[in-house]
Amino acid sequence: MRHTISVLVENKFGVLSRISGLFSGRGYNIESLSVGETIDQKVSVMTIVTTGDDWIVEQITKQLNKLIDVIKVVDMTELDHVEREMVLIKVSPRQEDKAEVLRLAEIFRGRVVDSSTKTYTIEITGDEKKIAAIVELLRPMGIKEFVRTGKIAIAREGIKKPQ
Repeated sequence: MRHTISVLVENKFGVLSRISGLFSGRGYNIESLSVGETIDQKVSVMTIVTTGDDWIVEQITKQLNKLIDVIKVVDMTELDHVEREMVLIKVSPRQEDKAEVLRLAEIFRGRVVDSSTKTYTIEITGDEKKIAAIVELLRPMGIKEFVRTGKIAIAREGIKKPQ
């Protein structure tokens, strides 16, 4: 089962290395990793997506909590939360597909962030399914390349995940 783990850490040199080392040293895979500052510049939040059963994720959580620069660890999978990713897709459509590419970007509430005579670069944000859907729809129209962020997540205020 996939788990999204939020780790609040002190914003110090080497923290990312220690956390990723914890995963690799125990043979756990990180599917996605996103790190950024919080309101407090001394604190960062890491959003880690990993796969494992409840026992494995419990072990990961315990090991993360032992690290000195870790402030708080939360398995977001257990909470009602909102999660998003972003993708930048560079499309090189044929002349007859240009209008369709722009229409698809609009339907998916994306926006063109760069264009040239041969390409459009489109920014889309959403959940994993939305990102996968736009990539599949644009693929036949000439995706030249794409990059995507890791997942970020935030708990909804005061709401527990329905059972």
